[in-house]
Amino acid sequence: MAAAITLEEVAGLRGAISGVVYARGDDGVAGEAACFNTAIVHDPDVVVGARSTADVVEAVRFAAEHQLPVYVQATGHGAFAPITSGLLVSTRRMTGVSVERGGRIASISAGTRWGAVVEAAARHGLTPITGSSTNVGAIGYTLGGGLGPLSRTYGFTADWVRGFTVVTADGRVVRATAEANPDLFWALRGGKGGLGIVVEMDLELVPLTRVYGGGLFFDTAHIEDALRAWVDWVHTVPDTVTSSVALVRFPPIDEVPEALRGKFALHVRYAFVGGEAEGERILAPIRDAAPAFLDLVGEMPTSQIGSIHNDADQPGPAWDRGMQLKDIDQRFVTEFLARAGAGSDLPFIAIEIRHIGGAAAEEQHGGTAIGGRQAPFTLVMLGVPVPELFDEELPQKSDYIVAGIMPWIADETNINFLGHVASTQQFASAWPADAFDRLARARTTWDPDRLFAYGP
Repeated sequence: MAAAITLEEVAGLRGAISGVVYARGDDGVAGEAACFNTAIVHDPDVVVGARSTADVVEAVRFAAEHQLPVYVQATGHGAFAPITSGLLVSTRRMTGVSVERGGRIASISAGTRWGAVVEAAARHGLTPITGSSTNVGAIGYTLGGGLGPLSRTYGFTADWVRGFTVVTADGRVVRATAEANPDLFWALRGGKGGLGIVVEMDLELVPLTRVYGGGLFFDTAHIEDALRAWVDWVHTVPDTVTSSVALVRFPPIDEVPEALRGKFALHVRYAFVGGEAEGERILAPIRDAAPAFLDLVGEMPTSQIGSIHNDADQPGPAWDRGMQLKDIDQRFVTEFLARAGAGSDLPFIAIEIRHIGGAAAEEQHGGTAIGGRQAPFTLVMLGVPVPELFDEELPQKSDYIVAGIMPWIADETNINFLGHVASTQQFASAWPADAFDRLARARTTWDPDRLFAYGP
C-alpha cells in the first residue's frame, strides 16, 4: 500500500462504497483483481469492486485525492502487464442490459459480457455487431474499435455506439454523444483508454436474426490448398461476407473434441448475411478447394454467432502478438507457410488472419478514433499457454514469422490487436497520426493530470 495512504483512509473509502474495497495484503485482492489471462497477476495499492456508478465516482475521487493512478478492468481479457501500484476499479459486478426496441438501442453496463448483450437483443429480433468472443467484456472491447464476424457488412462495433456515460478524472458523471461532449464521444469510439471510466454504453442494434455461417476444418495435408483458395476467394466476395482463417494446433487432451484432438488444421470461419442458398454458392470455392474433415457451416440464429470463431471461454495463461497486413497474395502464402506451416513445430496454438475491409474500411455513423481501417487483414499469433516461454521463446519465434512476411505488414494497426505495448512508437502505430494527436489532446482536456493510467 502506498505510504501516503493509511488504513483509516482505506476504511473510510470502504464505508463510502456499496461494493468491496481491498488494500494490498488483504485476502480478497487476488480474486478481485484476477484476469482472464492468468499469467498476469495484479497487485495494486487498492482494489475497488464497484457495484454502481456512485462507487466508481468515490473511487476516482479517492485516487485523485491521494495521487494514485487509476486502472479499470471488467473481465481482464486485455491484461498484458501486471498492475503493481495505484487503484484498480473492477467493474465486473456492474452488469446488465436493457433493450429499447423502438430505437433498437441496448444500454449496457460496465462489466457486461457480449453474451448477455447477444441474448437480450435476440429476444427482440435484433443483434449487436459483436466481437468474435461473446465472453469478452462488451465495453472494453468496443472502446478499441471491435472487429467480429459481421464487421465487413456492418463495420466496427464502435461505429454503432450512440452514447457513453463516463466518470471523468474530476469525479463528474458526464454524457458523451454526437451532440453532448462530441470530442469525448469521438475519442471513446476507438481511443481505448486514458479518458475516464465508462459506466454505461448505448449501442444501436441491427434487425438481424439469422446468418449462414460456421467453420470448416482442413487437415494438415490440405492446409496449403485451402489457404491458397481462401486468399484468392476473399478478393471476390461481397461485403455481406466476413471470414477468417487460423492455423491451429489442437492439443491431444480429452478437453478437445475427438475429431480435432491432436490435429494441426486450418480453420476457415465464415459468416454471410443472407439466405442459405446464396451463402452456399458463395462458399463453394472453399468447399471445393480441398476436403474438409469437419464442416460446421449452416444457417444459424445470431444468438449462436460466438460459435463461428469458438474462442476460448475459460481463463488461462495467454501470450499474443498482433499486427495488420496489406493486401495478401499467393507469394504471401508461400512465405507464411514456409515458416508457420506443417513441419514448423512452432510454439503457437493458433495463428489467425482476419479479412476486414468492406464496411469496416469506412466511417459509419460519424467520425471515430478507430485505428486500422485501411489495412485489409489482421494477423494474430497466440502462444502456447506456458508462461516459461513468454519472455524469450515466443517473442523470438514470432520474430521469425514476422521476418518472412515483412513486405506485407502494414504500418498501421488497431489497439485491440496489438497485444502488449512495449514502446511509445508501438503505441502510436495503433492509430493514424492525426487521430493519435487528436487523442492526445482529448486526454489532456479530460484528464490533465493523467489520473487514468494508459499507454506504455
